[in-house]
Amino acid sequence: MINAILGAILIGLSLGVFGSGGSILTVPVLLYLVHMPPDVAIASSLLIVAAISFSGSLLQIRKGMISWPHVLLFGIPGMFGTYGGAWLGSITDARWQLLLFVVLMLVASVFMWRNKTAHIAPAAEKIKVPRVVADGLVVGVITGFVGVGGGFLIVPALVLLGGLTLPIAIGTSLFIIAIKSVVGFAKYYEVLSATDYIFDWSIIGLIIAGGVLGSFFGVWIGHRLPKEKLQKGFAIFLVIMGVFVLVRSVL
Repeated sequence: MINAILGAILIGLSLGVFGSGGSILTVPVLLYLVHMPPDVAIASSLLIVAAISFSGSLLQIRKGMISWPHVLLFGIPGMFGTYGGAWLGSITDARWQLLLFVVLMLVASVFMWRNKTAHIAPAAEKIKVPRVVADGLVVGVITGFVGVGGGFLIVPALVLLGGLTLPIAIGTSLFIIAIKSVVGFAKYYEVLSATDYIFDWSIIGLIIAGGVLGSFFGVWIGHRLPKEKLQKGFAIFLVIMGVFVLVRSVL
């Protein structure tokens, strides 16, 4: 239980400080601190990410910082993609899922190190609808397959392909992550429950609560500490964690 609380705080702090990329810690927390089986950890991660993202999106909705047309263009294909990714994950050896997860951790570390989303500007041209839809579908498949929200992939896509400003893209991505992660969890739950896997609802609820509370504290920290240095430190941490997951659970 103490490990679950520590993991929840870590997830919440990272989400609050960095906005995107923090949810990628959820699977390692469930694997190595809570000791869930890989399949259950990936599935539970989707529900946790959905709940924390939805909580964060509520404030963005009140502020009018969500673009609903982009939710439809990116989120609906993302839901279909996540469902398909979850189905594919349910019939795939967990080591392949964790291998792709390690790759995503390394990609996220590059985004964090370069602080890429902080410097991108909205596209001046009109929305590239086919590319937005295709990108939503692909990111959705990744989300369902490895159990990550993919905010570090969604935000740049909404800005560069969708023409949104960065603040609107971040708010919109939170809602998109929430809806597609719920769909992915529903598919995993259907498959795993049929094979007698058991979900630890108390741990899932505790991590959700701790993650939500930790994210508020993380926002407070992010406004008072040098964010660029924090991001570079987090990028290094992601590389170390990625190597750890590779050695411990894949090789």
